[in-house]
Amino acid sequence: MTLSGATLWKQVLAKLPLIAILRGVAPREAVAMAQALSQAGFLCVEVPLNSPNALESISELRRHFAGRLLVGAGTVLTESEVVAIHQAGAQLVVSPNTNPRVITAAKGLDLICVPGFATPTEALAGIAAGADALKLFPAESASPEVVRALRAVLPASLPIFPVGGITTANMAAYIAAGAGGFGIGSAIYSPGTSADIVGHRAAMFVKAWTVKGPHS
Repeated sequence: MTLSGATLWKQVLAKLPLIAILRGVAPREAVAMAQALSQAGFLCVEVPLNSPNALESISELRRHFAGRLLVGAGTVLTESEVVAIHQAGAQLVVSPNTNPRVITAAKGLDLICVPGFATPTEALAGIAAGADALKLFPAESASPEVVRALRAVLPASLPIFPVGGITTANMAAYIAAGAGGFGIGSAIYSPGTSADIVGHRAAMFVKAWTVKGPHS
């Protein structure tokens, strides 16, 4: 039986809340990269829509990894894009911004939705619209102290995922401040990276979360 997106999302949060961002991946290599990530222990993969033929990559990933990986689309900016990624098989919507219309459209299609935010106002707007988690973006401009301050006013049950500049070296400080997971991009994959290297890098992030994460 193929697991629903909601069930897979619960597994991601419980076991390994790391989202691998394959920005720039091409359809011909998407499956190989996702296989390397899966073998390292990752449970969630995101293909940003500004990647070449992103919808094709999403379809291939959903076909090959249904029930094993939560397949997401990133850089989702419009309601029409929500519909398109849903038709391609995406189960997760990730955005760089907080657009209540995008969140409403995603939830109307039973998709997991993680909008981006940079201020408390945006965070609260995302929550009000039905976000399942919040993407703190760009994390380079938000220190762990910012995460700690946000955790004092945002619902404790809602995960905050710092995204942007996340490495195995800076994860611990964000976790201690209350981060519930991370989106990881170029530190794992950039165009031209081999699947072997992606798998090696992914394993290092899995180890870092296992050692430093709140469930360790």
